[in-house]
Amino acid sequence: MLTIEQILAIRTEEAFEQAALELFRFQATACLPYATYLALLGVDPKEVQRVEDIPCLPIEVFKSQKVYCGPQPAEKCFTSSATTGMTPSRHYMAHLADYEATFTAAYEHFYEGMPIYALLPCYLEREGSSLVYMADRLIARYGGGFFLDDYAHLVEVLEADSRPKILLGVSYALLDLAEGYARPLRNTIVMETGGMKGRRKELPKAELHRVLKEAFGVKKIHSEYGMAELTSQGYSAGDGVFRLPPWMKVLARDVNDPFALVGEGARGGVNIIDLANRYSCAFIQTQDVGRVWSDGSFALEGRITGADIRGCNLLVQ
Repeated sequence: MLTIEQILAIRTEEAFEQAALELFRFQATACLPYATYLALLGVDPKEVQRVEDIPCLPIEVFKSQKVYCGPQPAEKCFTSSATTGMTPSRHYMAHLADYEATFTAAYEHFYEGMPIYALLPCYLEREGSSLVYMADRLIARYGGGFFLDDYAHLVEVLEADSRPKILLGVSYALLDLAEGYARPLRNTIVMETGGMKGRRKELPKAELHRVLKEAFGVKKIHSEYGMAELTSQGYSAGDGVFRLPPWMKVLARDVNDPFALVGEGARGGVNIIDLANRYSCAFIQTQDVGRVWSDGSFALEGRITGADIRGCNLLVQ
């Protein structure tokens, strides 16, 4: 079994391919929901020779079954922020140290350990948020702090900290901040990581970013792409284009045929491979729609029609 250190050391396509196939063959037998899914498809794991041919597990399975194959009971169960009446997804984490090593490596890969000021009220108000866990550990390591709804104090702290830093916020809270405390934020990257959670009217992503750029005097709005079912995160430095750490990959599938991939730049359903999902399932068929380019970057364009709307999730229309 691959160690988390081996996974985080991946830097080449060849190394990714080898690791993905090794992890697939392990999870194809060890992870019961995934093994059952493959059997229903009639897939023989030994015959799968390419990453592109690995079937991805529908993300809805994380709501109805325990997608877990760890060697001992999980240390933590993270849950998605389901809206009222919806069933949350559950992601069992075998080792919290693996999760911390993974999100720290990804954050350092893209942001070199900048302090984080986290404006995440809808996440702080519930239990089981992997985002809150991540932000808490990154704040402890690099500095910053959590804020609930004391916007005036947040602005004071941001203005007093002259270091390059990140303001990480759920969309509706960033809009509240923009409306009440608009001002240029020096040496600050504004990063949104979620939707309105019923608190405000949904906005197209481009409009949201326009409002935030004007309010805070920044040229770009960054974004974080993560979900409870993943161990890793992708980040956008602006313009809605996300990039992933080397141990992740996104593929686009035909929305009418989940087992057929579409070409570069074509619109399709988003499949994610996260090799840090060692003891759950690393191969996930999401409900997001987007486009993937040859350099591994991708853009989101919405949700598959009829898919559940996630609370506090990116919504682009």
